[in-house]
Order: sequence, then C-alpha cells, then structure tokens
Amino acid sequence: MGKRSVRENKTVYQQCREALDLTRDKASERMDFISADRIEKIESERSMPHPDEILAMAKAYQVPELSNYYCSNACPIGRKYVPELKKKELSTIVLELLAGITALSKEKNRLIEITVDGVISEDEREDFTRIREQLQMLASCSSALSFWMEKQELEQK
Repeated sequence: MGKRSVRENKTVYQQCREALDLTRDKASERMDFISADRIEKIESERSMPHPDEILAMAKAYQVPELSNYYCSNACPIGRKYVPELKKKELSTIVLELLAGITALSKEKNRLIEITVDGVISEDEREDFTRIREQLQMLASCSSALSFWMEKQELEQK
C-alpha cells in the first residue's frame, strides 16, 4: 500500500486520484500506459501532462471535466479560447441554459439586422458584443451539461 501524501497544495490531478482513494500504482493500473512514476511527476508539477494522459486520467478517475480544466488552464491555446467550467448541479445547468435561450431568442432579430450586410458597424458593435457573450454562455452551459451527463454514465459503470 502506498503512503498517504501530506502535501498541502495538491494539484487537481492528485485531488481527483485521491478522491477515489487510489494510490499512484492503482491509478497506473487503470490507465495502462501511464506509470506510477509519470503520475508522480505530473502531480508534483515536475512534468506537464500530455492531452492523451489527461483523457486517460479523466476516464480512470471518473472526472470528465478534468479535460476542461486542462484545456482552460494548462494548454496555451485553450487558455485563450476555452472557458473553465465550474461544477454545477443539473438543475442549475438547465435553468441557466433555459435563461440563456430565452434571452437569446429576444435578440434574434437584432442579430439578423446586425449581420445581414456582413459588416458590424460602430453603432452595432455594442449589441453584437452582448449577443456574442450570450452565445458564449450558452456554449458553456451546453458543455457543462455534456460533462454532467458523461459523469453520470461513468458512475453507472
């Protein structure tokens, strides 16, 4: 049996592993191609994880949102384009999604007016920015719902 870590500032990768009460050796067995030594290097931040390792950890630890964490925090491209999703209850996700859809449906005609000529003029920019932010919020809600559903599927296995 491996010894229990007493490290104070544990990485999210270590927290996810320990939440299942897995040693690095047991985690390594679940992931086939990632050794316990490699897990230790990732958790101690002496080495950056590769995307395929993150996918394996997300599956082995039953934390699909780990891939979002990696993309929004560790990947240079993702830090710019991928918002970090916070864990939410299903009811919160659905209510936010429905509120976003309602708000956006009210803006539908304005979006058509703005984009019909293929140019966003200065007087349209503020409205277009607001609508774009609403669309981004809907995309985040959709991603959160996908992660929630994937988590449920993993827990049923």
